[in-house]
Amino acid sequence: MTDTLVQFSTVAVYSAMAIYALAFIMFTLDLSRRVAVVAAPAAAEIAAASANGYTTVLEKDAPAEPKAKTPRYLRAAMALTVIAWVLHVGAAVFRGVAAGRVPWANMFEFTLTATAIIIGVFLAVQFWQDLRFIGAFVTGFVLIALGVATVNFYVDVVPLPPSLQSAWLVIHVFVASLGTGFFALGAALSVVQLLQARRAAGKAARLRFLDTLPAADKLENMAYRMIVVGFVFWTFTLIAGAIWANRAWGRYWGWDTKEVWTFIIWTIFAGYIHARATRGWRGSRSAWLAIIGFTAVVFNFTIVNLFFKGLHAYSGL
Repeated sequence: MTDTLVQFSTVAVYSAMAIYALAFIMFTLDLSRRVAVVAAPAAAEIAAASANGYTTVLEKDAPAEPKAKTPRYLRAAMALTVIAWVLHVGAAVFRGVAAGRVPWANMFEFTLTATAIIIGVFLAVQFWQDLRFIGAFVTGFVLIALGVATVNFYVDVVPLPPSLQSAWLVIHVFVASLGTGFFALGAALSVVQLLQARRAAGKAARLRFLDTLPAADKLENMAYRMIVVGFVFWTFTLIAGAIWANRAWGRYWGWDTKEVWTFIIWTIFAGYIHARATRGWRGSRSAWLAIIGFTAVVFNFTIVNLFFKGLHAYSGL
């Protein structure tokens, strides 16, 4: 029975990857479609006005042609993403049932579950804010992460080490995955913000699809909201990890490499929020800090897990 469930999980994850690849293509085609539907005169006026600080006025009077076009590629991309996500979640569930525990006890399982949560956050956020324009970044990132995990990190179902046999495994890792999902969206928005800023400065004139995306300041505000939510989850992750460490090892903090990097990530995003709120950091500086923070999250999961020894060495299994 266990072997059958593992096979179901494997088939589901590979099927999800194939559909994520199609969704990525559809999202990319949608970005190219945006170039075709932008009226050249209006785009030129908006670009010129952006450089002079009048973007809001002209965008209000500009024709609504991009919205009038039927975004069939975008609809197809979202539909494919939902289908892939259902298969993705199914793969995690099958793995968990086969193991008789939550499916995030090693790098393969964590990648499987965390990427499903990232897509889940991306889909759920659409009810709050339309972020479909970063779909190519999100699906591309998840596709690469799943590909690396299935090829390099896959392990058979094994029993949990004693230190992981705790309810805190469910709480700590799940909340960390939620925080990672929001940080990923914040980083994606920050990348688009940098491109939009270069466009306004005349350094990315060929990226015509940016004319149909929100202005740099709006993208920055969106990224800030995502990162604040992620920061709350990450703060809870840090606290829960300390409580779990005390239960497992008899101390709240031990300067383990994983613990240190979790705190470094918290410090980077705390600095981002503080600098933006009190120091007036805006524009490229805040965007780069958001990207550096998410890079630190990826570094913590990959390089720290694989090449640094410590009490969290089981995460590299």
